[in-house]
Amino acid sequence: MSVDEDTRWLEWVTKQFESIAGDDKEIDLDEFKTALKVKESFFAERFFALFDSDGSSSISLDELLEALDLLIHGSETDKLHFLFQVYDVDGHGSIDPDELRTVLKSCLRESAISLPEEKLDDLTLALFESADKDQSGAITFEELKAELETFPEVMENLTISAANWLKPPDVDQKKRQTPRYLTRAYWHNNSRKLFFLVLYALLSLLLFVGAVLQNRHGGVWFMVAKGCGQCLNFNCTFVMVLMLRRCLTWLRATWVVRVLPLDQNILLHQIVGYAILCFTLVHTTAHCCNFVVLAEQSSFRFWEFLLTTRPGIGWVKGTASLTGVVLQVVICLMVLCSSTFVRRSGHFEVFYWSHLSYIWVWSLLMVHCANFWKWFVVPGLVFLLEKIVGVAVSRMGGLYIVEVNLLPSKVTHLVLRRTQFFHFKPGDYVYINIPVIAKYEWHPFTISSAPEQPDSLWLHVRSMGQWTNRLYEYFRQLESPAGSPAGGPAGGPAGSPRKLASSLKTRRQLLRMQDELFSSAHCNGAVATNEDEAVELTMYRQNGPAAVAPPPPSPEPPPDEAGPAERGEAPPLREVPAKFAENHRFCNIKCYVDGPYGTPTRQIFASEHAVLIGAGIGITPFASILQSIMYRYRMRKQNCPKCSYSWCENIKDSEMKLRKVDFIWINRDQKSFEWFVSLLTKLEMDQADEEPEGRFLEMHMYMTSALSKNDMKAIGLQMALDLLAKKEKRDSITGLRTRTQPGRPEWGKVFQKVFEENKGKVHVFYCGAPALAKVIKAQCERFGFHFYKENF
Repeated sequence: MSVDEDTRWLEWVTKQFESIAGDDKEIDLDEFKTALKVKESFFAERFFALFDSDGSSSISLDELLEALDLLIHGSETDKLHFLFQVYDVDGHGSIDPDELRTVLKSCLRESAISLPEEKLDDLTLALFESADKDQSGAITFEELKAELETFPEVMENLTISAANWLKPPDVDQKKRQTPRYLTRAYWHNNSRKLFFLVLYALLSLLLFVGAVLQNRHGGVWFMVAKGCGQCLNFNCTFVMVLMLRRCLTWLRATWVVRVLPLDQNILLHQIVGYAILCFTLVHTTAHCCNFVVLAEQSSFRFWEFLLTTRPGIGWVKGTASLTGVVLQVVICLMVLCSSTFVRRSGHFEVFYWSHLSYIWVWSLLMVHCANFWKWFVVPGLVFLLEKIVGVAVSRMGGLYIVEVNLLPSKVTHLVLRRTQFFHFKPGDYVYINIPVIAKYEWHPFTISSAPEQPDSLWLHVRSMGQWTNRLYEYFRQLESPAGSPAGGPAGGPAGSPRKLASSLKTRRQLLRMQDELFSSAHCNGAVATNEDEAVELTMYRQNGPAAVAPPPPSPEPPPDEAGPAERGEAPPLREVPAKFAENHRFCNIKCYVDGPYGTPTRQIFASEHAVLIGAGIGITPFASILQSIMYRYRMRKQNCPKCSYSWCENIKDSEMKLRKVDFIWINRDQKSFEWFVSLLTKLEMDQADEEPEGRFLEMHMYMTSALSKNDMKAIGLQMALDLLAKKEKRDSITGLRTRTQPGRPEWGKVFQKVFEENKGKVHVFYCGAPALAKVIKAQCERFGFHFYKENF
């Protein structure tokens, strides 16, 4: 720091200290915990003990400044020495296994990671054995320093959270940059949308000017009202055209998709909706001003012009004013109930039912305006035809929900029996109606199964509103399969922490025996032969051999007995492990499906390097896409007839031009990864062999609740997780081969790596929160990547 920065830092610390300490000018442990904002009191207590140099059970300003000066201005060795003191709980100058286990356990809690006690022991031993170079049974400061030096990223970014606690915020010294909307990259990536918006604005302007000139005899306010009215005739029809889902899905397969922004029809629908609101307000205001003028020139009063039929304004018995007032109220309510606040706050039904008032809007417009029917007749017939076809297809092809899995974070996994006439593309979505939940409500959800999966259709529904919560509660209250034992973690209740220092050798031998035992039983531990074994393998990796118990064999039916299909019943499904029986349901519930409808992800097979980014339940379209991609990938795979070597032919074809796929999944907590862990495990096993040019599919998992590697509270844990993952060739959090990264992705580095790989034209597909979409889109514009956002 410079002299000025030091002065500003000192003033900042003093000010913050005074606001926390209060009148006694001292910070006690409780005040320290509150200020430090840590979940686990262990770290606050350790920091407090080290800051309290005189042992008075309180921290003075001088003690705080002395400690923070050391951490901010001190050398790398000073910072590491502070870290060592945090880990040296008993203060004996070395770290034994039990101290390390205590620290790692606190790290897990601070990062909201839940692991079995056995896995905590594995992490402790992995880090301890790596750091204890002389095998003395304790880690010295020099050994810890040497171990940290093997992790250059940690050493480079080492920051102490206790120092950052009172570190002054950086003064923004941003250089003047070209506004994003004026950059060449922005215009290149948004050329179709901008071209469309320019055409839309020009057409609206021409309609307005034409109507104004045609009615120039009626005065200024009358001209403005008529100009806005003509624009409303066009917009109130065009807003419907943008929601002709079947037509748009068909157009996506034609050359039109390269000219018009069909993938952004929802955004354009919203823009036109706001334009309708603006034109309506101006139109109504202009008529009101015109009524004031007319009231001065006639025997009718202003309120009679506005709220009665006496003046005879309008082509249907003078009802133009009354219908106009009603239209103004209805349109304002529709826009208000369509706002993001309403839709995202668990009140989707408010948006859904209020939006159905478009029927009243069109009906009133027919009465309000003499020329509206001319604009409406052709698009209205197409819209009506789409609705009739949708109802007919959904009713004739009624499906059944045959299996339900209740997943963490209140996600309902529906398995529907698929008919042979239902065809869709990866990433498509459907509208589903379940009469037992709500008879008249239809809700859109992405299909999460692949088209190549012939017998079933998957939907993953996150509980975020009234309908989705009712769905989850309905299946939660259904009885689980008879005789199924309640699920629970294998291995019994967690015992009290045991002494590890005397059991290092025994633990190593036990772990080696478990790996060898399971390896011999499952194809040398590398490949599962089906999805069930993939799930079992993941369970084993997370919870040990006790978690994997073969289900009892189901009795075979007599050969002459009619099967379920002949009896019109749901087909029998596979047995599920006892661990999941509590949240697993078999059923036969009628539902109706309208669709499928296309999404921007239909462009994925036309790209060469695809980056799929899913945030939370936003993985659902990519679950379908990844399965379909790997199915086509397996079709390309070649095997040597003389040995076990296999490879994938790197060729382009009409079906798939992809040369590389990067899949990034960002979750808040650990349990969310369980939604698709079996699928991801299977995808990894499909790529058990390394390809000559690198892996075709690379997965990147991020857990935002976990503390990042440069946070002192997580340094030891992340080192242990890295070491154990390298040793076991699997991640301790998910059980996958892919290591789960803590914190959020650094998008600049992520896209820089994609850019440097140079695998061809890059298309980035995103599904998740809108706020993150803006960040990713800005990075795509920076690197010249094409960006597509799922939005329906």
